[in-house]
Amino acid sequence: MRFAPILATFLAISAPVWAQDQARVISVTGEGSVTAIPDIAMINVGVDTQADTAGQALTANSTLMEKVLITLSAAGIASRDIQTQSINLNPVWDHNNVNEQGVPAIIGYMASNSVSIRVRELDSLGQVLDQVGQAGANTINSVRFDLSDPGPVIDQARKAAVADAMARAELYSGAAGVKLGQVTTISESQAFFSPAPAAGMARMESDSKAVPVASGELNVTAQVSMTFALTD
Repeated sequence: MRFAPILATFLAISAPVWAQDQARVISVTGEGSVTAIPDIAMINVGVDTQADTAGQALTANSTLMEKVLITLSAAGIASRDIQTQSINLNPVWDHNNVNEQGVPAIIGYMASNSVSIRVRELDSLGQVLDQVGQAGANTINSVRFDLSDPGPVIDQARKAAVADAMARAELYSGAAGVKLGQVTTISESQAFFSPAPAAGMARMESDSKAVPVASGELNVTAQVSMTFALTD
């Protein structure tokens, strides 16, 4: 029974010491943005053909796509910058003509073939689009502008994000009447680019002129979360 008061005294003394050892920190998120002029474009063009039979549709499609690929080569697009994205062959249904089981009649077949093309000379982009249109491509599935070497621009955005986080931490700690200590943690969110790729599908109608395009600017944004120790 003599040990009970000693144990109670030990708990009373140790509890405040444990609370004082709790780390005081402040966590903030910073964001940095840098604009850059794109120097390459990624385009996706395709050929759609329809015929009475599957074989006819696929043959006609392959003939036109071969012309598109030859045209791209003649335009100076390297083979490493051209990649097939999809090849599809599907029946064309007549939903106004169904049999006794309710199955529509097949009135033909649609073949589709699309390729992704990297254009490294943006000044030639409009001309390339016009040339592939004349060669047989009849759909543009997407157009996206990008940077051939995004690393330096991303690093600039990262530095701006860190500076923003530190400025926020200084502001908040000053308003709270405490001082910033050392950085204890840094974590980065993935950098992202805007504007986003053009969505949807546009029909191409070539009229022997370069297709007008506007590359604009890219906005590269980075985010970083930082935790600082606080001192009195």
